[in-house]
Amino acid sequence: MQKVTVVGAGNVGATVANVLAHKDIVNEVVLLDIKGDLARGKALDSWQQAPIDYYSTRLKGSEDYKDTANSDIVVITAGIPRKPGMSRDDLISTNAKIVNTVTSSILEYSEDPTIIVVSNPLDVMTYAAFVHSKLPKNKVFGMAGILDTGRYRAFLASELNVSPKDIQAVLMGGHGDTMVPLPRYTTVAGIPVTEMISKEKLDAIVERTKKGGGELVQLMGTSAWYAPGAAAAQMVESIVKDDKRIFPCCVYLEGEYGINDIFLGVPVKLGANGIEEVIELQLNDEEKELLSQSEKHVREVMDLYKGMN
Repeated sequence: MQKVTVVGAGNVGATVANVLAHKDIVNEVVLLDIKGDLARGKALDSWQQAPIDYYSTRLKGSEDYKDTANSDIVVITAGIPRKPGMSRDDLISTNAKIVNTVTSSILEYSEDPTIIVVSNPLDVMTYAAFVHSKLPKNKVFGMAGILDTGRYRAFLASELNVSPKDIQAVLMGGHGDTMVPLPRYTTVAGIPVTEMISKEKLDAIVERTKKGGGELVQLMGTSAWYAPGAAAAQMVESIVKDDKRIFPCCVYLEGEYGINDIFLGVPVKLGANGIEEVIELQLNDEEKELLSQSEKHVREVMDLYKGMN
């Protein structure tokens, strides 16, 4: 049984901690935030839920990094959320400083943790944590693809009037408007989705998925939290239980798909050692072109970040 720290007790971080507690697979979840009382309050609220929902995971809220000592896994959700009219790129400067500070502080008390980054703009913040931590590439990666496939599968389940449990899908590329959903690798209980839905409707769902985060920001005035929090918790579960689930994650590429020195979403095997394998799909020319466009966009944002340094 292990110890997990979630940095940031906002909506996303609190959801990660709560969903993880419900899974009952770790000894302790530490919810850390500069607003210590907020973290303590949310942790206490979740702990009081334990006798009702029947889990034993201890939850602790704190503003002190000493309480994160010897964490096996750290989920970084800290940062300012996106406001209406704000692009993910606008967040770079503020959130990079936060992510770098968090990474340094965590490593003072935990020697070799696995770090999952959720902060936006996701691809670049994961790169920042990786460079700053000096940990190996299998130990630092980002949560985006699981959320994006979750949205894609949810929209498909609504359109087809089937259970979302039966829909499997793969997405690649950056987290945002240039993500690359792959209808060719999308199935409903093993049946190719292209046999169940018209191209027009499928294209519309793909477009809605790409703007899925923005749609929620417009509706609520802030970023989503239930699905992102659950997605990060699912990644933690695969690591803790060494499930070796195949998930799309934001990882450091060194030649895979002909791409180098960038964090980008690709399918991976996720287990006790973090990223245990990058799975290289045989993409067709159209898919390769879409991935290339996504890479180009992420590199532009990365260059902005590098320029700030």
